[in-house]
Amino acid sequence: MLCNLFVENYALISKLEIEFKKGLTIITGETGAGKSILLGALSMILGRRADTSVLYNKDKKCIVEGTFDLTGYGLEHFFSRHEIDFENHTIIRREISATGKSRAFINDTPVNLDILTHLGLQLIDIHSQHQNLNLSDSRFQMKVLDSVARNHDLLQQYQNAYKELKQLEKQYDEVSGESEHLKSELDYLQFQFTQLDDAKLREGEQEELESELETLNHAEEIKSGLTAINALLQNGQVSVLQQLKESTGLALRINKFLHNADNLPERLESVYIEIKDIARETEILNDRFFHDPERLGKINERLTLIFDLLAKHRLSGVNELITLHGELKKKIESTGNADFNLESLKQQITSLSLVLHEKATELNKSRNRVIPVMEKQISVMLQEVGMPNAAFKINLQPLNVFGEEGADSIQFLFTANKNTSLQDISRVASGGEMSRLMLCIKSFLSGSTGLPSIIFDEIDSGVSGETAERVGNIIKRMSAQMQIINITHLPQVASKGNFHYLVYKTEEENTTVTRIKLLSPEERLLEIAKMLSGEEITNAAMENARALLGN
Repeated sequence: MLCNLFVENYALISKLEIEFKKGLTIITGETGAGKSILLGALSMILGRRADTSVLYNKDKKCIVEGTFDLTGYGLEHFFSRHEIDFENHTIIRREISATGKSRAFINDTPVNLDILTHLGLQLIDIHSQHQNLNLSDSRFQMKVLDSVARNHDLLQQYQNAYKELKQLEKQYDEVSGESEHLKSELDYLQFQFTQLDDAKLREGEQEELESELETLNHAEEIKSGLTAINALLQNGQVSVLQQLKESTGLALRINKFLHNADNLPERLESVYIEIKDIARETEILNDRFFHDPERLGKINERLTLIFDLLAKHRLSGVNELITLHGELKKKIESTGNADFNLESLKQQITSLSLVLHEKATELNKSRNRVIPVMEKQISVMLQEVGMPNAAFKINLQPLNVFGEEGADSIQFLFTANKNTSLQDISRVASGGEMSRLMLCIKSFLSGSTGLPSIIFDEIDSGVSGETAERVGNIIKRMSAQMQIINITHLPQVASKGNFHYLVYKTEEENTTVTRIKLLSPEERLLEIAKMLSGEEITNAAMENARALLGN
């Protein structure tokens, strides 16, 4: 439950601190005094987005801090999952800087607004007047019914399976669409693949062919050069080899007289051997090399094929063509695999649909089980709040399709008058009737939700007199099970509280400031009397106030 609320520099609040206790806390004040500002500040630590417009002093940061007693509410797993230290007395703080930067903390651990919102939903239910419209929303109606039936775990199992089914169906559609697309292109893909496959391309092949083509295109020049080299080295009238041989002989004859050139014959002999080897190699090359028009034609044909393929696929090299060949092969194979994958997905969808049908059936049975009890008790409470002829029914119908909440449609039916047919609540309930019906539902839910606190923001609007007294009794009864904070303009309801706070405005240094104070018994008597008679408190109002507080 909420134990303490500290607010600084928010809207018309300079600084205030409120202590809350178990039971029923009443908050009253004139219209415009700032009661809604308190709710706005509290909403800040429950995850509502905010900006610099909430700053009272634009040069200072805004701080809202709440202390909550979480003992016995089983929230330890939430804290563990989000790596936050759990404390029985947990402090939630929200700060908005002068520049608009927002920060949030749970027990001094920084958190984002999503985490803050999820925790807030498990701590406090803030019911404002516009939320009465939720009664017409089928999602809210189903949420109420599931809360009463305690379907949380079963609904979670259903929703997990539903989410998985939707993912499988999406995957099936994607695979099916891709398969159809590939099948429509299959002939063209197969043609491209066959063309590349028949080409039997090799890495580096283009460079090798171009090199060989260059050699063959200069065959005559090469052969002529080899012949000339061979003639110069060994076949001419004055060949290089002959001259080297004679030079070697001369060197040997004079070597014994050349004391500084002992290795001259050896060096000449070495050169002679090397030149002889070159001469032999050029002779062999010359014998092997000849102009080959047939080979030249084949190379040109092969290169033309390669260039055509590169131009067709807008690629720059044989290696890219080889990569494309592999990709085309995978696409063609995937076309065949797609049918297998589709069949597998279809089986999974069928299997999961059976699970969903089973869970949806369980949800339907669980919901139908509590409907009679809920209808009866809410009808009794409607009589208690001054609608003796009111009737309330829940129309739950099975559907043939799965939805996020199961396979049921729901409709809250209502009538406030005798001998009139039940109709959709949005069509027949007035504002006051809607408020009272919502109060009855909230009261009925109070034993099922497990929430520590509920805040009612004038849920009693549109009622007065004896009906207001009965509304107050219901709210008081609810406070025996949970903490209730009720903002009200009705003295009959205000008198039911265990604690009574007054919100008021003061003028300070040319500015308006909202303040709040806990009323003493005497101050409370005067406040309720003022609510009964206005600014001028009469003796009758005082007596009436004493009677209300006495009750």
